Amino acid sequence: MLPEHGKPVPELLAELTAARSADLPVGGGKVTAYVYDTGLPEVHEAARRAYLELLDVNMLDPTVFPSMVALEREVVAAAAELLGRPGAPGIFTSGGTESIMLAVKAARDARPEARRIVLPVTAHPAFHKAAHYLGLEVVPVPVDPETFRASVPDVEAAVDERTALVVASAPSYPQGVVDPVTEIAAIAAAKGVLCHVDACVGGWLLPWLREAGADIPPFDLSVPGVTSISCDLHKYGYAPKGASVVLFADPALRRKAYFASAAWPGYPIVNATAQSSRSAGPLAGAWATLRALGRAGYLELAHRTLEATRRLVKGVSEIPGLRVLGTPEASLVAIAGSPEVDVFVLAEEARRLGWYLQPQLSYAGIPANVHVTVTGVTLSGVDAMLEAIASAAEAARRRGPAPVPEGLPELVASLDLDAIGDAEFAELAASVGIDLRSLGEGRSAAVDALLDALDPRTREAVLVRFLSALYS
Repeated sequence: MLPEHGKPVPELLAELTAARSADLPVGGGKVTAYVYDTGLPEVHEAARRAYLELLDVNMLDPTVFPSMVALEREVVAAAAELLGRPGAPGIFTSGGTESIMLAVKAARDARPEARRIVLPVTAHPAFHKAAHYLGLEVVPVPVDPETFRASVPDVEAAVDERTALVVASAPSYPQGVVDPVTEIAAIAAAKGVLCHVDACVGGWLLPWLREAGADIPPFDLSVPGVTSISCDLHKYGYAPKGASVVLFADPALRRKAYFASAAWPGYPIVNATAQSSRSAGPLAGAWATLRALGRAGYLELAHRTLEATRRLVKGVSEIPGLRVLGTPEASLVAIAGSPEVDVFVLAEEARRLGWYLQPQLSYAGIPANVHVTVTGVTLSGVDAMLEAIASAAEAARRRGPAPVPEGLPELVASLDLDAIGDAEFAELAASVGIDLRSLGEGRSAAVDALLDALDPRTREAVLVRFLSALYS
């Protein structure tokens, strides 16, 4: 509620501190998703100060605030140099979803007669979101059941004259593996189709891992046939949210991502991104982070991240009932369970121990698992993480699988969810033992188990209702 009179700053800050009391920590490495920590407080402090310096600068009009043009040129140039084509044109965006949205828009506008996007089933849902917003059709292709990389023959069979864009991931988020970019890009080029590499996670990680000694396959703009690539700086660039870059092989394709309108009596509009007004704070934060770390800093973080990932993979393989899915090239590790160890219960038990492991549902033959994003700070706590995972696995073994009441998935699938109000939905959830208020306290195994038992479309409908009820 809006107060009758303004409150003093100390009181407001105290309220914010109280509001965050139930939040998980953003630093330290115990939250293994959503946040990226170098373990270097001085770097993050530099980013915060730079962020605040340009907080009030509006990126809507580059002629009014030339500082943001200069900073964006530097940030885009750094990404282009790292990703195989120095000088490549690009756009600074708010995150991976917006970078992907712009790449899809550019492809759509470059080939307006083509209305399909061909992508592996492991590609990020941001492509589905972009297709939904932009009126395109997604054509999913399978991945190898052992390596989890996109099937090249299936990609080739799916690409035709109706295809606007072919997608490869470097890496795919679910298992941290790099798709065969060289082969997929060659197929796209041979058929006159654009090819986007989603390197939102790996763009600012894989080059440094390669330099640190990891075997990283070709994936960037140096690969013939790759026409655009996305790279998040707020992931392994360690910049504040939201900071990402989308690069294009040539300026003409970048121009297809832009939007302009002069069909009204106001000021002329030209946008590089999906947003119009936006703060330059994230841009300044990203610029400061890149300069505060430099090449040596990122290489050192890569060495630490690589060592932590190897120790995590080895340690998980020694815990009874657990296994790592695939052979991750990036520092993303998916841990599957067994009939004796339910991964949803494992995640809940790990949360009790102060660790957040991200649950991932089964899909397209890929089993349910928990996901760990290894960052620069993880190495200092990897042994403690393995101890927590082992303890959580043992607790999950004792508890058994998360129960799903008999007939509940079928009942949920049969409901007309649009006819149920948010309060009614919360009551319905409570009647089967799901308290939406407890989800923020880590008690989500029952919800995950129910979602896993549903088909993807029903999952999506239920997730929308969960979100709506949570905010109501």
